[in-house]
Amino acid sequence: MEIVAFGVQADEKPLIEQAFRDHHEVRSLDVFLNDDTAPIAAGHEIVCTSVNCDLGASVLRALAGGGTRMVAQRSTGFNNIDLDVAADLGLTVARVSYYSPYSVAEFAWTLAMAVNRRIVRASTRTRDFDFRLDGLMGRDLHGRTAGVLGTGKIGEAFARIAHGFGMKLLGWDVAENPACMQLGMKYVPKERLLAESDLISLHVPLMPETSRLIDAAALKTMKDDAILVNSSRGGLIDTAALVAELREGRFTGVGLDVYEAEAGLFFLDKSLQAIEDDTLARLVTFPNVLVTSHQAYYTRDAVGQIVDTTVRNVLDYTAGRRSENVLVPRS
Repeated sequence: MEIVAFGVQADEKPLIEQAFRDHHEVRSLDVFLNDDTAPIAAGHEIVCTSVNCDLGASVLRALAGGGTRMVAQRSTGFNNIDLDVAADLGLTVARVSYYSPYSVAEFAWTLAMAVNRRIVRASTRTRDFDFRLDGLMGRDLHGRTAGVLGTGKIGEAFARIAHGFGMKLLGWDVAENPACMQLGMKYVPKERLLAESDLISLHVPLMPETSRLIDAAALKTMKDDAILVNSSRGGLIDTAALVAELREGRFTGVGLDVYEAEAGLFFLDKSLQAIEDDTLARLVTFPNVLVTSHQAYYTRDAVGQIVDTTVRNVLDYTAGRRSENVLVPRS
């Protein structure tokens, strides 16, 4: 059986092809699945997708019409998939429910430290042989407060690093994590966490209840010199409201690995095109903002685990087995 995989990055391709080698043929494509590219999947029973693929109703209908019976998503998030339509069409959908939490947690800290210590500006200056320190002053994080919104596996890993820095810990989640509490984390309402934290990091999934969790009101609650990091999902932050606050000179730094309108932008080379997204264009002009293109998960360890789990999901499907990774079971 040949599987067609959409949105495959160059570094990811050999890992995918090697993992599937003893099981199925795989056709790796760098294009993302959408209405225009869905016809490519015709005749393929299994389609493998990434988080920036469009699996809305029209795409799913095109896949089902072309003979696809399973969607194997190479990510934990699945907000890009219309699960109700998939179920109605009889499509099996599986995801990767777990991979290295350290990849994302460590990258969130990379963003936090980069904006705090002005690393990008410093690097740009030294390339021009400008060795002045003006405007590069950061601050110690030891003794300050880290607020962790979402204390699952990734949030816990982030909190452990914060604990190593000697920071006080505040947490917010629907369920308390005993491991975080052992680190000294105190669970508080979101409003208190935002008001008291010097560093705020987001580690919650995107769902209707968390959409724009950090809205205009939440941003107003934060300290003027706070650091905000988002390595989870772009839709957790109202970006237009964030831009408005940044224009007022607020926040020591903002590190974003995700953006609420990243589909059609991230993972693609847009360097020779005019960017029509005015909000993103304005966002990247602020000297205290660092935007990266959804790369927090992108370590050999994490991608290897994602690929291995995707292979197991496909093998489970072909064998008629069901695992905890299945979002829509085989009909």
